[in-house]
Amino acid sequence: MSIHHLLSLSFTEQYEVVGSSDPVFAVAGEDVILPCSVKPNISVVDTRVEWFRLDLKDSVVHLYEDHVDKNTDQSQSYRGRTKLNHQELQRGDASLKLSTVRVSDEGRYKCFIQSKSWFDDTTVDVKVEAVGRPPVITVDGFDHSGGLHLQCQSEGWYPEPDLEWLNSEGVSLSSETTDTHRNADRFSVKHTVTVHERDSKIHCRVRLRHHMLETLIITTSNMFNSWRTSVILISVSVVLSVIAAILIAVFARKNRGKMLVFLIFYIFYVNMSV
Repeated sequence: MSIHHLLSLSFTEQYEVVGSSDPVFAVAGEDVILPCSVKPNISVVDTRVEWFRLDLKDSVVHLYEDHVDKNTDQSQSYRGRTKLNHQELQRGDASLKLSTVRVSDEGRYKCFIQSKSWFDDTTVDVKVEAVGRPPVITVDGFDHSGGLHLQCQSEGWYPEPDLEWLNSEGVSLSSETTDTHRNADRFSVKHTVTVHERDSKIHCRVRLRHHMLETLIITTSNMFNSWRTSVILISVSVVLSVIAAILIAVFARKNRGKMLVFLIFYIFYVNMSV
């Protein structure tokens, strides 16, 4: 706007449009208010108020003009989800209510207010968060030393969250493997860790800014005993297999005619044991 134009305006016709200098955080599925008002707090009922996206083409979010909402050209994704409080317009407040926030709503918005002889605008940066499902811990076997393999997985987050393992004292445990997938507009994370602590509480914590979900598992002695039992059973099975092989060899040399019948019996016995 030219200096000549500025000087030609009366003081009461001039105003400044203000929004938020900090990003506005919204949670997917909830409602959010995008701030926009004028200083001084004069009525903007007789003005044109337009909200649109700066980062998308043809993205009219909401239009108010001639004392009514005119949303025939509104972007399809915002249909039925935007609202201006007409009573607040009298106080200079043109904030926009956006309902049932979606991840796709994240972006930069401009609030443009134009009177007959003046206009100004402000930009609002919207950040969307989607809180996922509570993490699930599963036991995924043992390593060669008897350590317990644990796996933690959580889905449905946006943006990508942080996953952390903690022991009973709250000390962070290093994840051995990490896996992150993005499905459409949501993230799923999966981390594994090996623990050797018995009768201990192991926590899996997923955090996204000020949102946090946590699950714990208690590593009992019975879990580790099952590993010892499985090792013993495997060892016994190997020993028995070796003995059986020796007996078969001896039997085969002395009783070649009966070998086929014995093999059939042995195979049947092994299958029944498994």
